[in-house]
Amino acid sequence: MKLYELTIQETHRGLKDKKFSAVEVAEDYLARIKKIDGKVKSFITVTEKTALEQAKEVDKKIKQGEEINSLAGIPASIKDVIVTKDILSTAASNILKNYLPPFDATAVKKLKNKGLVLLGKVNCDAFAHGASTENSDFFTTHNPWDLERAPGGSSGGSAAAVAADECEYSLGTDTGGSIRQPASFCGVVGLKPSYGRISRYGLMSMTSSTDCLSIIAKSVADAAIILKEIAGKDKKDGTASDIPVGDYFSVLENSDARDLKIGVPEEYFTEGMNPEVEIAVKNAISKFKDLGSEIIPVSLPHAKYAVPVYYIITPSEISSNLARYDGMRYAKFETENLKFETKNLLDSYLKIRGQGFGAEAKRRIMLGSYVLSAGYYDAYYLKAQKVRALIKKDFEEVFERVDILMAPVSPNVAFKIGAHSDNPLEMYLEDIFVSAVSLAGLPAISVPCGFAKDKNNSKEMPVGLQIIGRPFDELGILKAGYVYEKNTEWRKRRPEIK
Repeated sequence: MKLYELTIQETHRGLKDKKFSAVEVAEDYLARIKKIDGKVKSFITVTEKTALEQAKEVDKKIKQGEEINSLAGIPASIKDVIVTKDILSTAASNILKNYLPPFDATAVKKLKNKGLVLLGKVNCDAFAHGASTENSDFFTTHNPWDLERAPGGSSGGSAAAVAADECEYSLGTDTGGSIRQPASFCGVVGLKPSYGRISRYGLMSMTSSTDCLSIIAKSVADAAIILKEIAGKDKKDGTASDIPVGDYFSVLENSDARDLKIGVPEEYFTEGMNPEVEIAVKNAISKFKDLGSEIIPVSLPHAKYAVPVYYIITPSEISSNLARYDGMRYAKFETENLKFETKNLLDSYLKIRGQGFGAEAKRRIMLGSYVLSAGYYDAYYLKAQKVRALIKKDFEEVFERVDILMAPVSPNVAFKIGAHSDNPLEMYLEDIFVSAVSLAGLPAISVPCGFAKDKNNSKEMPVGLQIIGRPFDELGILKAGYVYEKNTEWRKRRPEIK
């Protein structure tokens, strides 16, 4: 039995029935990582000793007859922008490459209390700045379906690790599509909750007004199980909501699509998108019509402004959030190339930050500082916030007529590594179908819905269906995703890594 191919439900059942031990599950995943991660390159840090110690504790509880949580003994990975106590948390950036946090993020702490088995920390675009994981200061992660292609980003390490069966689930972050897009590219489930549903305490801030700690999983049911355990109020995060989180998994079995009103935004099927991606998504939506749903065309007229609005607001908040990293706090920045005598504090900042930050981080800091400067604040930042309010209003009006929205996650399948390296603007446009949802603070999920070839008619790659819900209606999108998952056989196809 390949234990690394099981879902959370299957592993939990096997542990309770004593068909295998938590240590055996952990060892199976660790062996898998050793075998293939040299090709996929998902992990920055593998925590083998920690994982086996945690697994032994779970086995001890089972042996003593204690009831275990659904996530106890389930091997997971965590994106490296989420801090873990005494385990390297680098944000995939040179300026934090030696950082050992003295505390856990709230979500990590909750998982540890439930019996977490942590396999390690996974790669991402440095400080989550990107849509391909090529902006990591350490190395580029590869898509398990085609090692020459990007896994998406910024949570590319999380998506690739789950798709390659290197972990059972992964915690990542979604600021402007950073869970949904890599989930779509890698053929896994990516759940972005409502803004404030999960505490951001312990998450290295990128864009504080849109950052969402999020989930990559093998199935919709698995995502529902994880959400229940990590969501909720947190006194350490003033943005964390106290709206109750139900046991969503327990009600999924009774889900159906009858009388469901599904809105399909016309703006999300644009000229220039890959025709095969469009067909795959429309076929998925048609499946719901066959199951008794009502399909309603809708319009989000300000959605076309989402990308420029996002890339004004995001760099502005980045320029503020990255000001704390000076190479002296958190972790001492050291490199053989950095040899200088400090003349004064400013000189030290310029040289350390100049070499410690990568090109994309510098680009966003400079753009954000410009937008927030005295002469341009009203013209750019303030106007962007006004348009953001209009984008949010569009969604509010549409949700008066429909229950959920369905759309593509990306206009294309995963692109070749290096395809957009010389054109940052092309990379920013990868967020065209996902950024509006983030600006409005809505929940959304990417569910695998088929395969498509790119314009070069090359290898077939996964396509994701994006399901968008009302604020804090994670149950609505999970139920729709579960219904689709139950009526298809997409999980039977897996990437072959040779």
